[in-house]
Amino acid sequence: VAAFGVWLNVSNEPELATIVSVPVQYNHFPKDLEISSEIVETIDLEARGPSGLLRSLNDSRVAAIIDFASVKGPGERTFTVTTAELKLPRGIELIRTIPAQLRFTFERRATRFISVDVPFSGKLPAGLSIAGVDITPPQLQITGPESHVRGSGKLVSDPFDLTNVNPDTAQKLSVYAAEPEVRILNAPQVRVKVRVRRTETNR
Repeated sequence: VAAFGVWLNVSNEPELATIVSVPVQYNHFPKDLEISSEIVETIDLEARGPSGLLRSLNDSRVAAIIDFASVKGPGERTFTVTTAELKLPRGIELIRTIPAQLRFTFERRATRFISVDVPFSGKLPAGLSIAGVDITPPQLQITGPESHVRGSGKLVSDPFDLTNVNPDTAQKLSVYAAEPEVRILNAPQVRVKVRVRRTETNR
């Protein structure tokens, strides 16, 4: 009787259409591969159904689940978003998704060591000049899609402040990878020591 009452209420509701944004989730991500193209985080779906069900669509935790189980190697792959990927609540009809297909470029995962560039800020105290710079470690290991790792330039640390430097001054600085597709495997920090010397002045 209760079920019949719910059905009766739903059947008497006007049928409407709506567009909602839903997250995209990825299943069975392939080992040793990376996505080098843009990663889609959300898509829009247009759906039709009784007004009461549509109102609850935002709270139903619907997501587009893209299954990468068929991806076995590098290359471009296209995935069509259907009701099978969305699992909409019963009574709601999918009209379309925007976009209707998702296309990805897969590359092998690569790693390599890369140098760290240390910029300076401020000025040395009067009478001092830089004799050398010690960076520990001098290189950090990066990983990501093969083409991005191969084409990546130097990593860059936060600026080293020269204002109050002395022969024993060392600073721990965070390191930044400019390419979002590339990430640092080590702790993204270096210890930087600037060796200074007294500047000779002419009398």
